[in-house]
Amino acid sequence: MKNILINVLGMTCSACSNHVEKYLSKQKGIIDVSVNLVMGTALIHYEDDLDIDTISKYVNDSGYQYGGIYKLDDEKKDHSEKYLIIFLILLIIMMYISMSHMIGLPFFDIIKYSSIYTLLLFILTIPFLIFGKDILIAGIKNIVRKSPNMDSLVSLGVIASFIYSFINMILIINGNKDLLHHLYFESCSMIIYFVKLGRVIDYHSKEKTKDAIKDLVRVTPEYAVIKTKNGEKKITIDEVKIGDILISRSGEKIAVDGEITKGEAHFDESFITGESIPVKKKINDGVLAGSINYDGVVEYKALKIGPKSTISEMVHLVMNSLNSKMKITRITDKISSYFVPMIILIAIITFIIYLILGNSFNESLIHMVTVLVVACPCAIGLATPLAVVTSIGTLSKNNLLVKSSEILEVIPKIDTIVFDKTGTLTNGKLEINKIYNYSSYSKDDLLNIISNIENNSHHPIAKAFKKYLKNGLEINNYQELSGIGVKGKINNHEYILGNNKILKNIANDKQDDEKELLNKGNSIIYVLEDNNIIALIGVRDTIRSDALDTIRKLKNKNFDIYMLSGDNKITSNIIGKEIGITNIKAEVSPKDKIAFIKELKNNNHCVIMVGDGINDAASLVEADVGISFKSSTDIASNSANVIITNDKLKEIMTLIRISNKTVKIIKENLFWAFFYNILMIPIAIGLFKNIKINPMIASITMMLSSLTVVFNTLRLRRDKDV
Repeated sequence: MKNILINVLGMTCSACSNHVEKYLSKQKGIIDVSVNLVMGTALIHYEDDLDIDTISKYVNDSGYQYGGIYKLDDEKKDHSEKYLIIFLILLIIMMYISMSHMIGLPFFDIIKYSSIYTLLLFILTIPFLIFGKDILIAGIKNIVRKSPNMDSLVSLGVIASFIYSFINMILIINGNKDLLHHLYFESCSMIIYFVKLGRVIDYHSKEKTKDAIKDLVRVTPEYAVIKTKNGEKKITIDEVKIGDILISRSGEKIAVDGEITKGEAHFDESFITGESIPVKKKINDGVLAGSINYDGVVEYKALKIGPKSTISEMVHLVMNSLNSKMKITRITDKISSYFVPMIILIAIITFIIYLILGNSFNESLIHMVTVLVVACPCAIGLATPLAVVTSIGTLSKNNLLVKSSEILEVIPKIDTIVFDKTGTLTNGKLEINKIYNYSSYSKDDLLNIISNIENNSHHPIAKAFKKYLKNGLEINNYQELSGIGVKGKINNHEYILGNNKILKNIANDKQDDEKELLNKGNSIIYVLEDNNIIALIGVRDTIRSDALDTIRKLKNKNFDIYMLSGDNKITSNIIGKEIGITNIKAEVSPKDKIAFIKELKNNNHCVIMVGDGINDAASLVEADVGISFKSSTDIASNSANVIITNDKLKEIMTLIRISNKTVKIIKENLFWAFFYNILMIPIAIGLFKNIKINPMIASITMMLSSLTVVFNTLRLRRDKDV
């Protein structure tokens, strides 16, 4: 199975996206389709033997236009904006001509010059029909295809008003001046203008929601400097191949993901990690495309290019999440699919009833057109997808990549959060916690001796010492003692470093210090010089800097917090106590973790699992929501629903806050959208004798309903931690 993200042009409301989704889903070779109205995209999962040409044909056959494979920086622009001022001037002129005589403004006698008056309105209407031809054509086509949408409602209203006015114009020119007040050319023009204005406003609001995603793409430079046999050469990013040696100088951006082969420098990776402090990178360290070289010259080997780069993977995750659908979205889509045909039916019934009750054809038509225009489901169509796109964009700006928008709907139901210990609540790196120095060496000299010996070891504990290496000492007779430690000679002194097994046949009078280190969760490194204990060093995993504050805030929000660990009970309890977790399960296997998550779910808990390792992968999948880190193992990242790109636990609070706010705003949007239609449709029908509106007013109120949804949704962009 393959998948592809494509542009679909011409969609204007949820009825459009529903039709495309249903049509494509029925085609041979297509497994699943998810259409995003706001982004104008379709994520298609299809069988391997289906080609792109066939997919493009399917899209075109659905009545919309295939716009090519989605590229974030190659989107179709809405050019309507530049014409809005011109058409506003035309509309003002038109309104002056049609209404000046009603309010006593200077103008010629419309009865005496009825033919000129009528022709002027007709001529001024033609540019508006041309301006809105895309709406009219799409609307009629969708009626023919039996998939009416918002455009269909507008088209029916405009065309009915125009034809009726055109017939009356012919009759007026032939002498029937009684019909002068039965012209609705200005209504046609105003409807088209406000629909276009609403679309431009929608377009700009949608563009704002894409900014965070576009920023991810724009961090990478367009060119790279490659090292060749003949010297340096400037090439485009597209020309870079895996294995190429590239050069980066101070102030330049890294072109592609790679590994430093020569030199060292500090790099700004804040766009990924959120950390403002530059990170020092040296030979064998990885560098990310888009990171800025602050102060050195490095050569680096290209490892990940194009769609496999870190940035591309992040964009891919975000775009896939935008094309997944929340449960509330699917319900809204289903309602919308029935809404437009129902409105057309109501409009026709309104027209017929008014005629039966003895009203004029003119009044009956006006009520029908008003119903069609006022009920355009723009606001309903925007209510959910616009909120989802805005939320995903806001989350990505806050260092959170959400793989599926459905997660936004699940998170507000969460009541329990389970943390893995090592690498999640802790940094997953051993650090020196306490030193008991019994020698005549200073602390620095002692650590330098130990670091020189440990520098030859590949054991994880050795990493805790290597950063203390100051100057190289000559190590003789270096040897690794399996399951015990390491030893070597420096200046004719033999040093042995390891666990308590190295104390065999050696008197140990340091038991009180041993107990102190063990009680604080340390692993002990014994240091012998010529078979004498000269130091005890306690090493332990360090707690993440924001773990204590994050756990405190989560507990204040009444979440049940658990910590799972494969480590021993003493160490696990010590870590748990330090960060405020009392529900601790130690010495658990990966299977035990899965069983515990299942047990919580069986007891009607909705669970988040936060983990970073291979042993957490299955638990991340089992939980209602799995959260991992960008620095986690690939399998953990792939198994998680949410990835924290800056590795900060505090972002869990951000995720919960924005998800809760997103669901709240979606519900508010749907309330106002449906409330608007429930309120305005009866008014348009004429059920309230004291309240009457015409198609012009209907087009304005239709636009205002969409604006209500847009402005309410944009509150997500102003997210604050409260």
